[in-house]
Formats: sequence, C-alpha cells, structure tokens
Amino acid sequence: MTKYYTRACNFYHGSTSKENIKKKLSIPLNGNNLISFDTIEIITRKYKKKIHLKDIKNQNSKIKKKIKEDIKLIKKKKKFKKLNFLNLPILMGIINLTPDSFSDGGRYNKKNFGINHAKYLIKKGCKILDIGGESTRPGAKDINKNLEWKRINKTLKKIKKLNTFISLDTRKSWVMEKGINNKVNLINDVSGFKYDSNTINILKKYKTPFVIHHMQGTPKTMQKNPRYKNVLLDIYDFFEKKIKKLRSIGIKHSNIILDPGIGFGKNLKHNMTLINNISIFHSLGFPIMLGISRKKFIKDLSGNNDSNERLGGTISSSLYLMTQGTQILRIHDANEVNQSIKVFKSLKFK
Repeated sequence: MTKYYTRACNFYHGSTSKENIKKKLSIPLNGNNLISFDTIEIITRKYKKKIHLKDIKNQNSKIKKKIKEDIKLIKKKKKFKKLNFLNLPILMGIINLTPDSFSDGGRYNKKNFGINHAKYLIKKGCKILDIGGESTRPGAKDINKNLEWKRINKTLKKIKKLNTFISLDTRKSWVMEKGINNKVNLINDVSGFKYDSNTINILKKYKTPFVIHHMQGTPKTMQKNPRYKNVLLDIYDFFEKKIKKLRSIGIKHSNIILDPGIGFGKNLKHNMTLINNISIFHSLGFPIMLGISRKKFIKDLSGNNDSNERLGGTISSSLYLMTQGTQILRIHDANEVNQSIKVFKSLKFK
C-alpha cells in the first residue's frame, strides 16, 4: 500500500502572508499570520508532485483526505508551556560544560565561565539555554553518569536563578531525574531514548517536556558510512512510530519537539536533503528544532575546516530554516545569528 507524506511549501512572509491569508490564498503555519503557504507537495517512496491549494479538490479521494488531515496539523497553533512560537525562530543557546565538545569544548567548564556565558546568551536573544555535560560529537566515548552530573550541577543551579527556560542535554535517565528535580524545563536526549531504556519511564513519571531526536548509531559510530533507503521519509517514519509508542505507554501531553539530528548519523547529502525539505515535519503536528550551528556540512560545502570559522554557513542555513517555519534553532553564535534574523525580518517580513 502506498504511503503518502505531505510537505507544506511555497511560503509567504510578513505583510504578503497576511494579505494572502485575508484573501484566502494561503494558509497560516501554526496559526501564525506572518508565515503561510499555498502549496502542498505529496511525496511517496516512488514519486512526488506539488499541488496548489486550489487544486486539492481535484485529487483522488485518498490523497485529498490525507492532505486535509495533515493541513489541520500544519495550521494548528502550537502550544508549549513557557514558549511562544508566534515569534519565530526561538534561539536555543548552547552551553557545553565539557572539555571535548566539537566546537567549544573546554571554554565554559571552568570557574564561572558557564554562568557568565548563560547571561551572555540570554542578553543576545536566546529564549532557551541547552546545558550539557557529555560530548556527543562524532567519535565521542561515553562518560560516567556521576562525572556528567558533576560537570553541570553547580552551573545548572546558578542558571536556574536567571529565571529562563532550561533544556538539559543528556542521554542518561539518572542525570535526567537529577535535572528534573532541579526544575529543568526540557529534556534533550540526542539518542532518541535508545541509549537508556529507563529514560521514557522518567519522562512519563514527571510529565516533563522533551525533544525526540533522531540519531543513527552512537556518537562513536554514527559517521561511519550512514545509510538510509530515503533519509527524509525514514526519519519521518521514525518520528511517527516514536510518537505512537509514547502515546501507547501513557505519555499524552503535546509538549514535544522534533529534531531530525543534522550530523547525527548523516552524510552531506542526507543533511542537505533534510534541510531542504525540513517543512515536511510540520505535518506531524509538533514544533521542529534543528541544530545546524558550526556543523560539518558547512565545511563540506565551503571548504573551511575550523569549526569556529563556520559562522557564515550557520547564518545562511538559519535564515533558510526560518523561512520554512522551523521553530527552534540550536546555536552557538547568539549575537550574530540573532542580528541576522532581525535584519532579514526587517527586509523580508515587513
């Protein structure tokens, strides 16, 4: 049986979007009149075709039903405790309290560097802070849960006093529970809950919001010849199955974010396919997060080797993702990315 996927495309922004919505020429994304679309791309594992909204009525009954069901999810306003998705994108600032993260390992894990960086990220526009004590860069090895918690414990408690939204980047249920008891707002497990079988039990027990992240393999192995039948649809199916599983065990809340995992078991072609088609994930009905900051695909495309010399690629991909309605961007360079968004919006979204 053929499975159909729908991708919202041909987006309008700002006053153009508002005018089109008023004339019923486009549909608002997530109830946000500042971004709307007038075309749906129907995708299968064998073919794809674009259909303008006015032509949906001419499709066969199965495709028409699928499009109408997915449009309901795409246009529905996203509600998430303590986050406002009407002002896109939300910036998630990275605080790596590790000696060996791929880009900034060793910069913020000493003295008060972590809390000072947190204050800087907030000042420069980050609404979420993502704090982690274990590197999951390609080739990274596991560390002991006690060491991971020791790295983040003191800084986390200081950051909580800043009254901001905190995400905890960890794969370990023991560390998660420690963080939840210290009032973190979100759990960001890059393993997609595969690393620790007790993770889902902790999330269910505390009803904590979380990110469903996709990773093929482990940090140690993920970049060794990753393969997919169809990276876009395989990851869509992964999310769909994971959500169904979570619902079946009693996690009913919708405080869930989806992250396709750029660079986590993907080569350049995989990464570019996901970024180019990111709007397909809107039809799952949850906010989308992407971490593209300083990632290797920028080096692969531009030739710059040092991870600290990938700001241009970070900015350009961030702006593209914003135009596709991506709700959260996980970034290092808060000032520069936020500045580019403000300027771009003043040119494109007015």
